[in-house]
Amino acid sequence: MTVVKINAIDVPEGSGDALAERFAPRAGAMDDVPGFEGFELLRPEDGRATWLVITRWADEDSFAAWRDSPNFREGHGRPEGQRPVGISSEVWNYSTAVRSGQ
Repeated sequence: MTVVKINAIDVPEGSGDALAERFAPRAGAMDDVPGFEGFELLRPEDGRATWLVITRWADEDSFAAWRDSPNFREGHGRPEGQRPVGISSEVWNYSTAVRSGQ
């Protein structure tokens, strides 16, 4: 059963492109992580300020192993002096109940 993790990041007006630019260089960095099934960064198109980082995992154990790994710490670190783009974030946890196209 696929596990979905959604990081909802509130971004100040005009800062969304900076968030996308920070994610772009690492977009494929997790492709070889065991249990990782995919990643998307979703840009709001309806006036909201919340961007969504969606990752899909084979199971909760795969996500937990990545979250506790040096790869996670490296990917979530910032160069010295670089400020965060988001002003707050919240992680939502879901599992796939119904899926099409498979």
